[in-house]
Amino acid sequence: MPQIFSTNRRLPCIALAGALVLCGVGGVSSPVLASDAARNSFADLAESQIDTVVNISTRQATPTAAPTPNEEAPGVPGGPQFPPGSPFEEFFRQFRERQGAPQPQRPPVSALGSGFVIDPSGYVVTNNHVVADAEEIAVTLHDGTRLPATLVGADPPTDLALLKVESSKPLTSTRWGDSDRLRVGDWLVAIGNPFGLGGTVTAGILSARARDIQQGPYDEYLQTDAPINRGNSGGPLFDTEGGVVGVNTAIYSPTGGSIGIGFAIPSALARPIIEELREHGQVRRGWLGVQVQRVTPDIAETLGMAEPDGALVTALTSGGPAEAAGVRQGDVIIGFDGHAVDKMRDLPRIVARTPIGKSVPLELLRNGDNQTLTVTVGRLEPEQQVAAGSSGPTTGAPPTAPQTSRTLGLSLSPLTPELRETFAIGPETQGVVITEVDGDSAASNRGIDAGDVIVEAGQQPVGDPEQVQERVEEAKREGRRSVLMLIDRQGELRYVPVPVEGGPG
Repeated sequence: MPQIFSTNRRLPCIALAGALVLCGVGGVSSPVLASDAARNSFADLAESQIDTVVNISTRQATPTAAPTPNEEAPGVPGGPQFPPGSPFEEFFRQFRERQGAPQPQRPPVSALGSGFVIDPSGYVVTNNHVVADAEEIAVTLHDGTRLPATLVGADPPTDLALLKVESSKPLTSTRWGDSDRLRVGDWLVAIGNPFGLGGTVTAGILSARARDIQQGPYDEYLQTDAPINRGNSGGPLFDTEGGVVGVNTAIYSPTGGSIGIGFAIPSALARPIIEELREHGQVRRGWLGVQVQRVTPDIAETLGMAEPDGALVTALTSGGPAEAAGVRQGDVIIGFDGHAVDKMRDLPRIVARTPIGKSVPLELLRNGDNQTLTVTVGRLEPEQQVAAGSSGPTTGAPPTAPQTSRTLGLSLSPLTPELRETFAIGPETQGVVITEVDGDSAASNRGIDAGDVIVEAGQQPVGDPEQVQERVEEAKREGRRSVLMLIDRQGELRYVPVPVEGGPG
């Protein structure tokens, strides 16, 4: 199974199956090659930029723990070694515990990654995952000079970090390029520290833009086929003019080595983040105060939308900017500050980069009508979320209260104290509780489960099963294929379009 591997080189190295591997690749590319010579050689670019790229090493102390599969058994020089997952590994661990043998102290973990100097005074950009939780950080220049580094600031959501080193002489620095000018097919050059081999230069093209690799709400990675491997994390991706258009961060690979699918944080995203870290030590982001979900084709049909665009509002933060502006649950946000919100994941990025305190137009669809509101952007605090999805399904215990109504394969009941206790539903939740779901029903296929509470049906609040049935019949009369239900699951809200055709009742 292909995996995503981190490109910082940690000892021991651990691959995470089924996950993106963070590595660190970045760069800037020009839509037109600088010269005919650039088609044949990147030697001038490499010569001018290689001194700006650094190796980064960290030390992270680990607590006393059982030995890893390839550590020697205590007291047995050259002791047995076992492959990962070997049944003998656990056997010998238990044997040592029974014999009272001391557990070995693991040495501090050493990690190797890459970075690049953006200011001669000693500011160095890298990935957050390269330096996260490090007790010591060191930067090694291309000439072999090793300098201790301090962490100026880090931004885990975008996996960026800024370091500072002190040097007796100005350092050779690079400059940012413009990733927005890149076109698919442009040449890119990566310089980094793969597998500890400092000063390695590789080249490829821009394979795709704005990739969402499910690492956070601000994903819009550049994809490149320039070879990137472990240890490249935090290194620069250059365009042919020598500007940094990306920060290498992840690869997609079945082996942990490069297969031509690497990802870099674009400079258009990285540069303002690094400037914020340098000025404030942290990133200050705009905040709207909404919880949103993706508009699927089924949801678009129930709302009478021609295309499944925008971000569907499932909940609002009390007292937040959106609520104060008049945004309502069930609105579909289609534009923000002059930017179209074509997909749900567009909204967090647009809001995050909007200046705090700025009043901007917010375009939305409400009951089929276009409306424009004015919202004043707030500041995102660490505990707040710009947007969130729904959780996975949960299973509730069978209720003891009698079932009062059935529709679309759902057994429905008013919220009674007994059912609140059975399904752990808080007193603030209002609606109709689902006490049973037919396993072969369309509702079950959509992830609806016993214990879920229907708050709205057909974008209207419901308080008893009969109201839910009325909304279902109304959808059928209007020729709709689905009825849109707002589902509350343990306090988390999401809209689910439930087909009305052929539903058992």
